[in-house]
Amino acid sequence: MQTAHSANEANYLTYKGKYKGLLGWIFSTDHKRIGLLYLYSILTMFSVGVLLGLAMKFELLAPGKTIMEAQTYNSAFTVHGVIMIFMVVIPGLPAVFGNIMLPIMIGAKDVAFPKLNLLSWWLYVLGVILVLAALMFGSGAPDTGWTFYAPYSFKSGTNLLPAVFGAFVLGFSSILTGLNFLVTIHRLRCPGMKWTKMPLFVWTLYGTAWIQLLATPVVGITLVLVALERMFGIGVFDPALGGDPVLYQHLFWIYSHPAVYVMILPAMGAISEIIPTFSQKQIFGYKAIIASTMAIAFVGYLVWGHHMFTAGMSGTAQYYFSLLTFIVAIPSAIKVFNWISTMYKGSINVQTPLYWAASFVFVFLIGGLSGLVLGALATDIYVHDTAFVVAHFHYIVFGGTGFAFFAAAHYWFPKIYGRMYDKGWANTGWLVFFIGFLALYTPMFYLGMMGMPRRYYDYLDEFHSGNILSTFGSWIMVTGLVIIVVNLVRSARKGEPAEMNPWHSKTLEWTVSSPPPVENFDELPVIAEDDGPYNYK
Repeated sequence: MQTAHSANEANYLTYKGKYKGLLGWIFSTDHKRIGLLYLYSILTMFSVGVLLGLAMKFELLAPGKTIMEAQTYNSAFTVHGVIMIFMVVIPGLPAVFGNIMLPIMIGAKDVAFPKLNLLSWWLYVLGVILVLAALMFGSGAPDTGWTFYAPYSFKSGTNLLPAVFGAFVLGFSSILTGLNFLVTIHRLRCPGMKWTKMPLFVWTLYGTAWIQLLATPVVGITLVLVALERMFGIGVFDPALGGDPVLYQHLFWIYSHPAVYVMILPAMGAISEIIPTFSQKQIFGYKAIIASTMAIAFVGYLVWGHHMFTAGMSGTAQYYFSLLTFIVAIPSAIKVFNWISTMYKGSINVQTPLYWAASFVFVFLIGGLSGLVLGALATDIYVHDTAFVVAHFHYIVFGGTGFAFFAAAHYWFPKIYGRMYDKGWANTGWLVFFIGFLALYTPMFYLGMMGMPRRYYDYLDEFHSGNILSTFGSWIMVTGLVIIVVNLVRSARKGEPAEMNPWHSKTLEWTVSSPPPVENFDELPVIAEDDGPYNYK
């Protein structure tokens, strides 16, 4: 491989373009700046979601009313869910690290459609504004849950329409990102970078992009129908008008279960970059991981019905959806086996990103295995709509995607900002966060098995001890979050200058200066015929 970059060229953080100051960022078409715009926007909304989650856990500290009424609690978990799913977890890894790293990892100077890329961020901000408008104006925050289930979504007297339209606009942002990534990967790979030489993070973004492009329109249409139902009573979902509320569940989960893989596939891709780097080995089973990635993306379209085992579907449909749920676990297990095999007999370089990656594997395994409990018909009936589901969901979505997000942040931080973070504080933040996470969500498995319903703001005395431990865990976890964020923010401004390749990684983003130049490469790199996917010379 041949690559070159100018040491004197302004990097993307400092270059002077057509606009100055803040306008130079919000009108920039540089994929790296757009990635940082997403990062700062997502972290802002993440902070709001965390504060709402803390308030809910404080309410559950003891039976009876603690700090809020039942209606306020309903609104809190609805807004918490909408923010965390539609504004944080779904756009998270693809919009931030996909935008910043994808073009450099495939040897391109930018994404295929830079202006469309900027439009996707503007749409994200518009969606956020619409959802926030639902909180601050009208008849109060929405209280239907983040799923907007019918008939609640058109019977509720709260200010639901802005939130529904906000989620609809956020879906358009996701579609544009997916389209951009697909065309970029197909058309802009550097000379010599065949499909079997692409980094695994790029492969997971590719699978994710297809889900974003094909599944997101379904939920967009569904949300429009909810809005029309609410405004005009058209009778699609309203049983009083001959509609079918179960149809809404089908349409919603046809998108929302693939959306779980929009969340988790890029997370798996980031882990697949980190583990071989810090094991100082080639990834084990490169083609098997690619095959499993595409299998997850494909089979993920076919398992939505396991959310609806208690909705009254036929026995035959239940059997098929249960079988497919167990089948989709197989490619996920392949990835775990390959990660562990990569570390086996490796020369392990213990750094903060590896701590995050190893803890990701741990919590993802627990989340995945608990998912099989929900995929089995008999046990799902028992724990359906209990705190067990909340624990499983957060182990997968927050434990999986969240841990991988912080792993990626610590892994690519030196490349993005050209500075190193304080490793002592980074490791401390990880440990406190990890302990808090386990203390927060693990008791919910027990509470669910004992029969505590989810979404209830009050509970029986027998659930008190588990809720105390869970609430204390939330405080510990947020303490870890504060340590992590403060350390990274401070290091971005005052950290020690980073080397071009501090981790001795093998992919193309580590062959350019830190931070990267404006156009990434003076000359496009050329991948030699005898280069493998992770041994570019």
